[in-house]
Amino acid sequence: MKDTEVITKIEEGDEKAIDFLYTKNYRMIVNMIIKNSGTEEEARDIFQDALIVFWQKVRGKKLVLTSKISTYLYSICRNLWLKELDQKRRLSYEEKDGIQNLTIEEDERKRLVHECISELGETCKKVLTLYYFDGLSMKEIAKEMNFSNADTAKTKKYKCKKALDKLVKEKYSIEDFMD
Repeated sequence: MKDTEVITKIEEGDEKAIDFLYTKNYRMIVNMIIKNSGTEEEARDIFQDALIVFWQKVRGKKLVLTSKISTYLYSICRNLWLKELDQKRRLSYEEKDGIQNLTIEEDERKRLVHECISELGETCKKVLTLYYFDGLSMKEIAKEMNFSNADTAKTKKYKCKKALDKLVKEKYSIEDFMD
């Protein structure tokens, strides 16, 4: 499938284009992230996020493509991974310095998150609980929820996590969690 065909299919809402991009580019992204201190699971998450960004830009008519799609996706993944590495370094630095920013006990934080999850729709409640609290993989969640595949589960988890983040930010302030 040519890049122009992929874009046309995405504009039409055909998710098979994303499956094609996934199959064609996944290994390249995994290799890049593993070579840069990452794991395959982290690569899968980053690549999924990049595909969502790409999908939204194409569907929103906001994509200005000056290279091949594979190059564009690689750049998105590279930038997302650099941000992830930066966050890891900061967290590691804070832990080494013994900085304790959280004022709410772990159980209380979990209670607040569970409270917000309970306000989401049934599908989101189940997906987030299966992933974050039961520790199921995307493949296991897809099977449990009768989704077509792990990528669908990953996309749903992403959307549900965004909704949860928004809800938490509406209900609580940063001071509720920090010194």
